Amino acid sequence: MKSILILDGHPDTADRHLCHALANAYQKGAEAAGHRSTLIRIADIEFPVLRIPSDFQNVPSPNALQPTRDALLEADHLVLIYPLWLGTLPAYTKAFLEQLLHYDTAFERSETDKWPKGKMQGKSARIVLTTGMPALAYTLWYRAHSLKSLKRNIFGFVGFKPVRSTVFGMVEHARPGQISRWLRKMEDLGRRAC
Repeated sequence: MKSILILDGHPDTADRHLCHALANAYQKGAEAAGHRSTLIRIADIEFPVLRIPSDFQNVPSPNALQPTRDALLEADHLVLIYPLWLGTLPAYTKAFLEQLLHYDTAFERSETDKWPKGKMQGKSARIVLTTGMPALAYTLWYRAHSLKSLKRNIFGFVGFKPVRSTVFGMVEHARPGQISRWLRKMEDLGRRAC
């Protein structure tokens, strides 16, 4: 049994978004398999945007994110689900990660190490991205640039390994049968906690 933190990264609170349904399906599968899961909708949390670089190093995450921080530190596995906007994460989702992963949350402090050591060692992650373009076009033509950056420069850097990914494309044109298959896939990933 694993402890799983699911971050629903769609910045709109309206229930109609596919990201919300994907997050719920993942949690449903995880709980059916006996895993402990916490689902956090980023859109439901009010927090300030990080504006001063030194705050990342020297100030704890905002109080509104402390429950998420605690769940992250307790979790064995992290799932982040978000829509591709202008080629990357929505600004609010990126701001959330910047505030959540302050230095004290994400890294071990050491006077001797010049290179920070991530605290997320021993934890795995999955990134689920939805896009209006075909998944193959995003992966091959655009080289999945935001996904690769998130995997390597954020999740990998703080210690998550392995970091797996799933891309659902052409979401605005998906028929109900396709959406049902995607939801079943997410339930299966949740059951397997991967």
